[in-house]
Amino acid sequence: MKLQRLYSYTRQAIDKYQMIDDGDKIAVGVSGGKDSLTLLYALKGLQRFYPKKFDIEAITVDLGFDNFDLGAIRQLCVELDIPYTVIPTEIGSIVFEHRHEKHPCALCAKMRKGALNDKALSLGCNKIAYGHHRDDLVETMLMSLIYEGHFYAFPPVTYLERTGLTVIRPLMYISESEIIGFSNQQKLPVAKSPCPANGHTRREYVRNLMHQINRENPGAIDKMFTAIVNGHIVSWPDM
Repeated sequence: MKLQRLYSYTRQAIDKYQMIDDGDKIAVGVSGGKDSLTLLYALKGLQRFYPKKFDIEAITVDLGFDNFDLGAIRQLCVELDIPYTVIPTEIGSIVFEHRHEKHPCALCAKMRKGALNDKALSLGCNKIAYGHHRDDLVETMLMSLIYEGHFYAFPPVTYLERTGLTVIRPLMYISESEIIGFSNQQKLPVAKSPCPANGHTRREYVRNLMHQINRENPGAIDKMFTAIVNGHIVSWPDM
């Protein structure tokens, strides 16, 4: 995927769901993966020509695992001229060593989001951008069907009443394969996740199932995404 295509898809989502307003200060949650780094590129590029003016802050919640080197990501933020903050935490040891969670992802995600939200507010941000792409939405929908028995996918825009922050997902129209292509093309400094549960989660199982369905039924992921967008899901805006 070329840079202009990235900008085009990102702006399409931002415009359709009114994700950005004049004067916004947007915290980008940077996990170190290809999705969040691609999001940094997309928002930085749009910042130069988008009619509504906004600022960007990059934030990483460090879970406290060994061998999680953020040096290259810090350098990327310098090159993009984006302020970068790393939040040191002990979330990893809490989840795996103290709590011994059987399904650690839920607790970890809750604690990471809490740390990210607190830092975003302290930096004066009013919005948080996540690098969720099209495949993430479809995975979430399948997980909801399989494990919870209802049709749901996280919305493009979510207002968090407790904090006053608004979560946006500008990469929602972009497939994971396109992001992989962009990451490889730009040689993004992806930091491999040191989490011991990485690759052994329910989401990973559903991701593999989704791709198997798509291999056997080409275009199935596109159709499922269309079903989500047109599905009148509760908490999604009526467009």
